[in-house]
Amino acid sequence: MDPMSEFLRALTLNAGYNAALVAVGAALLGGAAGGAAGTFVGLRRRALATDAAAHATLPGVAAAFMLMAWLGGDGRWLPGLLAGSALSAALGMWLADRMAARTRLPEDAAIGAILSTFYGLGVVLLTVIQGMNAGKAAGLSGFLLGQTAGMLRAEALTIAAAGALAGLIAFALRTPMTLVCFDPGHAAAMGVPVRAVDLAIMGLAVGVTVIGLKIVGLVLVVALLIVPPAAARFWTDRVEAMTALAALMGAAAGWIGAALSASAQDMPAGALIVLTAFGLFALSMLAAPRRGALAALAARRAVRRRMLLRQGLAALARGAAPGDAAQLRALRRAGMIGPDGAPTARGLAAAAEVARDMRRRSFLRGGYALDAGLTEFLTRDDGLTPLERMLAPDQLAALDAAMASGGEAP
Repeated sequence: MDPMSEFLRALTLNAGYNAALVAVGAALLGGAAGGAAGTFVGLRRRALATDAAAHATLPGVAAAFMLMAWLGGDGRWLPGLLAGSALSAALGMWLADRMAARTRLPEDAAIGAILSTFYGLGVVLLTVIQGMNAGKAAGLSGFLLGQTAGMLRAEALTIAAAGALAGLIAFALRTPMTLVCFDPGHAAAMGVPVRAVDLAIMGLAVGVTVIGLKIVGLVLVVALLIVPPAAARFWTDRVEAMTALAALMGAAAGWIGAALSASAQDMPAGALIVLTAFGLFALSMLAAPRRGALAALAARRAVRRRMLLRQGLAALARGAAPGDAAQLRALRRAGMIGPDGAPTARGLAAAAEVARDMRRRSFLRGGYALDAGLTEFLTRDDGLTPLERMLAPDQLAALDAAMASGGEAP
């Protein structure tokens, strides 16, 4: 069977029980990470903190394994490993917060110090574990890059439960978290406990990070927290819509990445999930209708065309021929001049309108705007939009009357 057929089978959950389980579990993780936790982490600008939390889980995993092996077990009991990683991540975040609050270190430097130190400690402990006679350390390094293909039904159910809990917490705290993300000073003035809300946001991030360790690993789980919300931000300005869209993109990345892994031999699922998320981010960055790069390029080109057309019409109004080739092309495309370069009737009428608009603007900026209480106009005038679209009819009539009399605003 060709790779595309294999991919479609995996995408439609027809590639076997294990492939379907992995796809569903990865989609649940992506939705929980991108939507419930990642949106508020991104809006609060705590992306680096989530990276530190993820790396700080490694010594907790290793320490939990060593403790369980010392107690006589094989050291691979998943709830124990996740509990150790959660405690370690919480300790790392608390130390970073204390360092930033009690020393002269900026927050990013404190977080970077904790990130590198805890990760280094975790690597050392993993090396020690390899030489231990107790426990079964096989597969423990999967917490670094994940073991998506080995997901069990119990793990998928755990992810579903954790994602639902994270979603409920985010829904219950959406108003204070939104206030703190956008204006913590105003939130504090309204009585919102900013510190507690910050802890709740980071708690969501740490919880999703811990759950995602076994699936995509500590190195890649951060991407699921950051990339889908960043992609969703290109499409909307509303927090609710951004949360839903980020969850949808995270789920799609998990689903498609897992399907790609199932259809491609020896390809790591965690890495493919993250690459799929980046593909959605790149698509959003390019194609989003308001904030995308293509929309920005089109807007700049439109402004340039309007500017060239206005400059060309201003030249026609003065009775001069536009000397710029770009202005001539803009006038010709708009039907303002003919093939011979002579202005058309439409061009002459438009030139007269531009001349009148320029006289009005000159009078406004000469002091009339201040006298008539039109200071808002001065702050939003782009010099290209006709005044008929910016001022009310009575304001235009008063402006024309003042120009005719040579006086000031009534």
